[in-house]
Amino acid sequence: MSDQLKDLQERSENQCELCSSRESLLIYEIPDSPADVKDTSILACSTCVDQLTDANQVQPNHWRALNDSMWSTVPAVQVVAYRMLHQLKNEGWPADLLDMMYLEDDVKNWAEAGIQRGPKMIHRDSNGHVLTKGDSIVLIKDLDVKGANFTAKRGTAVRNISLVHDNENHIEGKVNGQHIVILTQYVKKS
Repeated sequence: MSDQLKDLQERSENQCELCSSRESLLIYEIPDSPADVKDTSILACSTCVDQLTDANQVQPNHWRALNDSMWSTVPAVQVVAYRMLHQLKNEGWPADLLDMMYLEDDVKNWAEAGIQRGPKMIHRDSNGHVLTKGDSIVLIKDLDVKGANFTAKRGTAVRNISLVHDNENHIEGKVNGQHIVILTQYVKKS
């Protein structure tokens, strides 16, 4: 048995450092780890390792165990917990755990270095100008607002817009006191 495995078994009390399983334990080497960090591995069960290495196998309910393991004092465990919670944050409950989680700056930088970031969303108006949160826009077309029984008229100013994080063709703003989603192709930055 390798010294690394012995050390990890001792540190973890011979259980998965993420879900506490005692079955099929493996050494999981944390990807995107900085060169200056000595301990970049955790002891994890095969179920956790399979889901960490293949996003298609992720079962969100399995990761509810992070509610306990995220409080580990081991930076490597904190990094993996943070990354998985971030991956699952659209489930709702992981976002709450992320809000509670505290990481030292160096550990947080390590955790964020390995988060898969998709292509950056760039919201553009009908003229190709980049829109940012808080901008003001003007409607360039009359828009029927579904469910609100009114038409947002061409020339209507919308202040303090917000961006829809997962769709670069949508923004949100208030028109006639109603919070609505607006297609970027029908607006121009003012």
